[in-house]
Amino acid sequence: MSLAFRSYVGADAGAVLDRLARLRIAVFRDWPYLYDGDLTYERRYLDLYTAPRAIVVGAFDGDVMVGAATGMPLTDHDQEFTTALAGSAPLDRIFYCAESVLLPDYRGQGAGHAFFDLRETHAGSLGLTRSAFCAVQRPTDHPARPADYQPLDAFWRKRGYQPVEGAIAHFAWKDLGTAGETEKPLQFWMKRL
Repeated sequence: MSLAFRSYVGADAGAVLDRLARLRIAVFRDWPYLYDGDLTYERRYLDLYTAPRAIVVGAFDGDVMVGAATGMPLTDHDQEFTTALAGSAPLDRIFYCAESVLLPDYRGQGAGHAFFDLRETHAGSLGLTRSAFCAVQRPTDHPARPADYQPLDAFWRKRGYQPVEGAIAHFAWKDLGTAGETEKPLQFWMKRL
């Protein structure tokens, strides 16, 4: 399978947000997010990526979107993120790499690198000097953790990212099989561009 990657900046992203919403729900159901997603919420949230400096990178198998990654300057995103990174770098110089989702059958073909390459290039075009993302932290003894789960830490380190000590955001969402939302910690990682 050969993937094609297309970038959508600002208002152009509106053309793919419905597909991205469905992908987020499908991929984030799995470990470690265990997200019980809602299409109405997803579509409303994703409107954020039609902002002028935002980017959506789509991975396509023919005309079918099988993966996507998003990003925007940190100061254009949720305040919880800026609060978590306060003091670690000038906030107006950080690009936030938000979600990266890819259907399982398409993993291992270089999409992860393409997603970061295209977002980091976009960040550089905006004059930003750092790139950051955050990853949910789950207990190693969590009952839903697959026995063969391999964290992505080695991949992120290979790309030059390092965990930012003490930079943890907290967000709530509904896990599969639960009655309501619970708060989860998300660890920030960052690198210089």
